[in-house]
Order: sequence, then C-alpha cells, then structure tokens
Amino acid sequence: MRKVKVGIIGCGGIANQKHFPALKANADLNEIVAFCDIQIERAEKAAKEFGVPGAQVTADYRELLANPEVEVVHVCTPNVAHSAITIDAFGAGKNVYCEKPMSHSPAEAEKMVEAWKQSGKKFTVGYQNRFRPEVQNLHAACEKGDLGEIYYGKAHAVRRRGVPTWGVFMDKAQQGGGPLIDIGTHALDITLWCMNNYDIDSVSGSVFYKLGSLPQATEGNLFGPWDPKTYEVEDSAMGFIKMKNGATINLEASWALNILESREASTTLCGTEAGAEIHSGMSYGKNELIYNRGRNGQLMEEKLSPVGGVAYFGGGGGEEGVIDCRQWLEAVLNDTEPLVKPEEALAVTKILDAIYRSAKENREIKF
Repeated sequence: MRKVKVGIIGCGGIANQKHFPALKANADLNEIVAFCDIQIERAEKAAKEFGVPGAQVTADYRELLANPEVEVVHVCTPNVAHSAITIDAFGAGKNVYCEKPMSHSPAEAEKMVEAWKQSGKKFTVGYQNRFRPEVQNLHAACEKGDLGEIYYGKAHAVRRRGVPTWGVFMDKAQQGGGPLIDIGTHALDITLWCMNNYDIDSVSGSVFYKLGSLPQATEGNLFGPWDPKTYEVEDSAMGFIKMKNGATINLEASWALNILESREASTTLCGTEAGAEIHSGMSYGKNELIYNRGRNGQLMEEKLSPVGGVAYFGGGGGEEGVIDCRQWLEAVLNDTEPLVKPEEALAVTKILDAIYRSAKENREIKF
C-alpha cells in the first residue's frame, strides 16, 4: 500500500503528545514530509525526530501548502488559527485533519465547512475519544436501540484542579475560551454522537471566572501552579441544551472547581429502556462503562469486561489516538468517510459558543 504524505502545521504540545506518536505508530500508511511552526526550532526538532530525510521545514504555513508533495495537512495550532489555515489548505487541494474544536467561532467553522464542500477533499476533526472501547460499545448499544429513546444526557468534563500551565491554554485571544472549549468539547461530542441527535433547539449557559485569579487556588494543581495574572479564561462553565425533539443535555466543564469527583471525557445517558454511564478522568484508575436497567423484577448494573474488545478500523487496536489516526489515513487512501464528520463538529462548536453567549448576554440562545 502506498503511503500518504503528511504535513504538520503547529509542532507544539498536541502535535508531540498525539499526532507525531500516532503517525509514527501508523508508519506503514504515512510519512511526514513537511513541518511548520512559527517557532522554527520546534519544526526543526520535529523534522529530525519524525520526518523523512530532507523533510521541508518552514515558519510559514503557506510554504507548506505550496509543497506539491503534501497530500494531507494536520492543523495543530491554537484554536483561533484553525479556520484560516484549514480554508487555505482546502484551497491548495489538501485533505485536512483539524484539531478540536473545529474553531473558536461558529462563523469561522461555517466557512471551513463551505471550503471543504467546494474542495472535494477529506475533512475530519480530532475527537479521538470516540475510539475508546467503552465509547464504541456504548455507541453500538445506542445504534441498536438498547437504551430505547434517549431523552436525557450529561456531558462530564470536570477537573478538580487540572489547569494546563503550558502553551497558550490560558490565553483567551488565541484559544477563545478555557475548559469549556478545551475539554468540554470532547464530552459534548461523545454525548451527541451516542444520542445521534444534532438538531438543537436552545442553549442556556453559566460561565465562571472565580478561581483562576486567586493565588491560593493554584495549590494542588496537577500541572503545577498557574500564574493568576495571566489566567484570562473561565475556570468552569455549565450548559443546558434542549434539542428539537425535547431531549435535554447538561454539560459541565472545569479546569478548577471545588468538587471531589474529577470526571472527564465522560457521558451519562438515560433512555426509556436503560441507562448508561461512562466513568473516566482523574478520579478513576481505569475507564468504566456501566449499563443500568430493570430485569427479572430487580434493578441491575452491567459492566464492560476488562478483557473485552471492539473491532476497529483496519483490524488494529491500541490507544485511541492511534486508532483515530489509522482510520483517517485509511479514509484518504481508500476514498471512504472518516468517522468524525465536519457537520457534527460544527454542531459542537455552535453549542459551545452559545453557552458563552448565553452567559455573557444573560439569556437563552434560540437556534
């Protein structure tokens, strides 16, 4: 099988933590031929470690897009840069894997979707948590109707103290927001995907700037003390989402919140036949999936076996980022559709933005 030639735009934290290892683990399907970062030394370092001999290194993403060898672009920049780079990449005839969230702005995300539709290329967004075994199992159960009509869900993205103290996470101008747009986006994506419901009616939200500016709140932070003077984004946010069919979702997101349980990239679903909960995050030693239902006159809970497996794309297993990367590369090679659809990622961006707007304007946002 031929190898997809990949270019990386943004060689910082998410590229090194997720994209480079995942592409390396799928080296039979790809090779990285171009690296771009505004800090050129980061691109140079990445090229030496992960690139093919003679890989392109540049500080200008337009030079990378002009490289005819590059077929696929991974956009790993701060959120506010996603739109312009993705649109330009489609204009240059490239397939695009954009990190989550699609954009900090629904208007910009709409432009990205329009550029994709005009390009005829592949487009996906980095919601790799869909590929965790327990999420795949729950999604399959929902598709089969095991839970019945799912009318209530909770999207959990709560850390007690887990403020990321590196990069630009606390920079509102570059990220567009804090925990809501950073980790709330994953929990919401899982919940919407399992419910298979993207028809939004209204959104209400509360956004809190309570702990970020307090020096004492930095004590015990998992990633070390943050600087209260540079903490510009919210420390927690809550959303209430109503769908057109009456279904309701509560979304909770925090980097810092005085709460005991830290539950992240998790969901709770309640249906007419059964319910289900995914437990993951800092309070859990391992991820769990628990179904609850009535059976034979009694209430029962059922858990996913730790030795259970899920059939993945390409027949491979492993960490979710690796599996996500493989199905993406296979979609490009085989002209199939990636699992994460642009329209689904757009709905997530619209809801997150509506929570911010609702809190700022103190009103319900109607769709």
